[in-house]
Amino acid sequence: MTLHPPYFFGYGSLVNTATHDYLDPQPARLRGWRRSWCHTPLRDVAFLTVEPAPQVEIDGLIAAVPNADWQALDAREFAYDRLPADHQVRHALPDHTEISFYAVPAEAQNQGSHRHPILLSYLDVVVQGHLQVFGTAGVDAFFASTAGWDAPILNDRQQPRYPRHQVLSATEQQLVDQHLTQLNAQVLS
Repeated sequence: MTLHPPYFFGYGSLVNTATHDYLDPQPARLRGWRRSWCHTPLRDVAFLTVEPAPQVEIDGLIAAVPNADWQALDAREFAYDRLPADHQVRHALPDHTEISFYAVPAEAQNQGSHRHPILLSYLDVVVQGHLQVFGTAGVDAFFASTAGWDAPILNDRQQPRYPRHQVLSATEQQLVDQHLTQLNAQVLS
């Protein structure tokens, strides 16, 4: 019997604690996976997933799922499969803690496109969370360890389409924009 509630490992918008109210959030690292932008027929836009990458570790956040009630989180992450990650996550919790993460099945992943772009309002939330938890070095690591930046990015900051969008400071927006410029990302108006 587990003494602790199960935890999830979030690597995208779940790193930003303003987008959820799960308890005991704390930094962690996932081994053997890297972030990637993808699109599935289940969503209109491209979003983050993870794909196997044996030599890679990515930063993220773990948080408790009280009473093992996964229903709300599974609904939020409806385009993903929930996978066990107990031995792939480095964290400060007791060793017997159950941890899961979400990934889009490989066969359901498609490249982002003009019809299915990355929403800048979503990317802003992800970067803001990484900045708050890991600082600017963590933001640098996020951009460097994420694949799929050739997908176009829709600038929807004035009218955010991402349902959990957050207000960014001018400094946070500049940080996102600077990284997109360095990547030669295609930003659509």
